[in-house]
Amino acid sequence: MSNAPTTAPASVQQQAELEWIQMRKDYTDIHAETTREKMERKVKENPLVPIGCAATLSALGYGLWSFRQGRKQMSQYMMRARILAQGFTVMALIVGVGMTYTKKDGEGQK
Repeated sequence: MSNAPTTAPASVQQQAELEWIQMRKDYTDIHAETTREKMERKVKENPLVPIGCAATLSALGYGLWSFRQGRKQMSQYMMRARILAQGFTVMALIVGVGMTYTKKDGEGQK
């Protein structure tokens, strides 16, 4: 037995090269989605998640500011509001993902 490396026949190498060139031609027209475009698309698909995030951040910020000002009652109230806003955000996320998969499944069955 020979230990020399075996090379593929020239026709196989040429065929693989032609497939690569054809694949590059097929994929040149595809637009890569930027981060901003993806974020805009996701907000349009499920607008309740960013609203919930903003509500969570607002309650957290105001609660911390109230705590720093010494208004403990308002701080406690805002921390509870933050928990509710977080729950809303998580539920909106779950519902949005469920709707997305339901929509994709419906398209696949057509």
